[in-house]
Formats: sequence, structure tokens, C-alpha cells
Amino acid sequence: MAETVTPAAQDIPPPRSTRRERTGWYFYDWANSAFQTTVITVFLGPFLTSVAEVAAGCELGADECAGYVYPLGVKVAAGSYYPYLISLSVLLTVFVLPVIGAIADRSLHKKRLLAATAYTGAAATVGMLFVTGDRYLLGGGLFVVANISFGAAIVVYNSFLPQLGGPDERDAISSRGWALGYLGGGLLLALNLVAVQSFDNGTAERTLDLARWSIVSAGLWWAAFTLVPLRWLREHPTAAALAAGGRSNVLTDGFRQLGRTLREIKAYPLTLFFLLAFLVYNDGIQTVITLASQYGTEELRLGQSTLIVTILLVQFLAFGGALGLGALAGRIGAWKTVLLSLVLWTAVIIAAFRLPAEAPLPFMVLGAAIGLVLGGSQALSRSLFSQLIPAGKEGEYYGFYEISDKGTSWLGPLAFGLVFQLTNSYRVGLVSLLIFFVVGFLLLLAVPIRRAIVAAGNTPPRVL
Repeated sequence: MAETVTPAAQDIPPPRSTRRERTGWYFYDWANSAFQTTVITVFLGPFLTSVAEVAAGCELGADECAGYVYPLGVKVAAGSYYPYLISLSVLLTVFVLPVIGAIADRSLHKKRLLAATAYTGAAATVGMLFVTGDRYLLGGGLFVVANISFGAAIVVYNSFLPQLGGPDERDAISSRGWALGYLGGGLLLALNLVAVQSFDNGTAERTLDLARWSIVSAGLWWAAFTLVPLRWLREHPTAAALAAGGRSNVLTDGFRQLGRTLREIKAYPLTLFFLLAFLVYNDGIQTVITLASQYGTEELRLGQSTLIVTILLVQFLAFGGALGLGALAGRIGAWKTVLLSLVLWTAVIIAAFRLPAEAPLPFMVLGAAIGLVLGGSQALSRSLFSQLIPAGKEGEYYGFYEISDKGTSWLGPLAFGLVFQLTNSYRVGLVSLLIFFVVGFLLLLAVPIRRAIVAAGNTPPRVL
């Protein structure tokens, strides 16, 4: 049975957002994108792979390593250790993120929850300073904590979006936030690029040290700029939280509410169908983002500087791409724009498979193409999903959404890691990702999006 809310709580309208509040919301994208860009996309994959290779008995900086590590007694190829860690972290988030969302919906103090999750992740990232020598288990544990905390903070952050604008405003608000995030992530990456170029003496030891300090800098950046949304955002408690008035136990009530939502979610089958489509195609997107640096170093034999320049190019082009696809969505609708972006992603995978080794320029050109479609496909998926959430359940539903978002995809990395372990070829692993974009496109195409929005009790935007 649905939760009963007092009439007084139902009649309280959400406070109108201000420009200052929306800017504060944008700045959390600026803060956390440093983790996504500097840590996940560029440095952590090669860094943890190198640490695992040392633990496997391989020489640091060796071109090939056929050694194995044994976390918890399980035999794992050193090259598969990082993809498997990603899969492990998302399996854990399956249980954590919906609960965090339910707690956010029941809390009068969502900003405190944002602070707790964000600073836990930032602290774990800074802790990578102590991952030296063959401490691959410490590095793996810190990464799992940081990645889960990263996703949990995003759940709380995204739950503010429906209160910041109406149906026709959310695509633009989401796109601006994502665009600013790319600028923030790009700026820190540019600073790390200067450091790598200035202090790298060509030895494997120095390269590993610079990667470690770059990862630490992302944790510090994340912590510092999270202060802006914590100061400028206002609380937007749900009707249920207002009715409780802070008198109940948020944690236990969050678990109870999650149980009710899981029982009632079958009443919104079209929302679930969209979520399935998103899970599939976003798995492909996140796997490309997460494993791009590993593919570049291990298969294409490109240097760290080439990878950083390429990702930096992606970041700044993604700023324009997010705003550009957001503007396109204002003309043809977010649903059609996301479908178009998936066609472009399929072309990107095919082109990446054909890239020659030791050729920086084609890799950079492909990175530019990724930048143009990356931000828009993610920002518009986020705003489109906000239209499909029943009122008062934003945190819970974004908990389900985040399971496959922001670097916590699991099917893609798992497929990539298994294919590599079986074939010892990163190119073959890359081909396995095509199915995620093709199937995701077909599933999204089958969603009657306007009917899905109405079924969730919301007013559709003018164009979809």
C-alpha cells in the first residue's frame, strides 16, 4: 500500500529555485568530474595495472606481462585486475545506491548526505598516495570505496534536479551542469598534463609516481569544490520527509520505503523499460570512458602524454558538445537526440577497432569525435529520466539509475575483461562493446516516451 502523507505536507509546494542555487548545483559537476576524468579515464587504469603487474612478478614498465595476481585466492590476469574491480564495485552499488536514494527522499538534510558521501570518496582517492610497490590490494580496496561513494553522492546530487526546473527547463539545466563538469575536469587534467610533461624523466618509476600524485590531486579538487554546492544549494525535502518532521529514523525508514518502492515499481513498467535501455547503452559508454586509457597504453602502445592530451581534447569539446546537443534537444526533443548519439557511438567503436598502433594523431581525432557526443548523450539521459520519476521518489529512482552511470557499469567491463583473458587481445574485447550500443538503441527506440511520462504522473515537455 502506498505511503500516506498528511494533507498539509501534500499542499506545500517546492521552493522556487534561484540562479545562485542552480549555479551551486552545476558546481558539483565541476567538483566530481575531476574523479571521472583524471582518475577513472586517464590515470587509474594504467596505474593499478602497473601495480598489479609488479605484484605478479613482472618488471615495471615491461611491454607485456603474462603474470597473475591472487586477490582473496582468486587467479586473475594482471591486465584484467582493473576491469574486474570496476565490475566488483558496481555489484556492491546495486545494494548501496537505491538505499542511499531512499534515505535522501526521507531526509530533511540531503546536503549533509551529499557531504558525507562526497568526502568519503574524496578521502579514499587521496588515500591512493599510499599505494606503492606491490600494494595492489590496497589500491583496489580504495578504488572500490571511492567509486561507490562517487556513485552515492551522484544519486543525492541528481535528486535535486526535478526541483530546479520544470519539464521544459531540465534538459538545459542538466546540459549546463554536465558542460561545466567537463570544464572542471579538463582544467585539472590540463594541470596534470603540465606536471607530467615537466617532471617525467622517462623512467617507469617516475611515470608511476606522477600518476599517483595526479590521482591524489583529483581527490583534493573534489573535496574543495564540493563546498560550493553545500553552501549554495537549498534543501528540497519531499512530502514524506516533511510529514515525518525529522522525528523518525531516516536509515530504517529509508530501508522500509525502498521495500515499498520495489513492490510498487511494477506500476511504472515504461519507466523500468527506459531504465533497462539506459542500463544497456550506458554500459557501453561507461566502458569506453573507463578503459580508453588502458586500451591506448596496452594495445595501441601510446604514451601517457598522448592519452592526457586526447582526454583533454575530449573534455573541452564535450563542453561544446553538451551545450550543442542540449540546444538540439530543444528543437527535436531529448529522446530523438539521445537516439542520434547512439548511432554516432556505434561509429566510434568501429573506428576505434581500426586504429593503428603507435599513431597518436588518429587516436586524437577519434577522441574529438567522442567529445562531441559524450556530454549530450549523458546529460540528456539524466534529464529525460527525471521526467519518468513519480513525485517524491527522486532519490530512490536515481539510485537505480546511477547503478549503471558514471563509471559504475559492470556488464561492459566484465565482457571486456573476460574476452581479454580468453584472447589476450584488447581489440577483440573492444568489438564486444558494439552489442551494448545496438541493443540499447533498439530498446530506447521502443519506449513510448510521452506515454511513459504521463504514466509517471508528470507533464511531458513540448518536444521529445
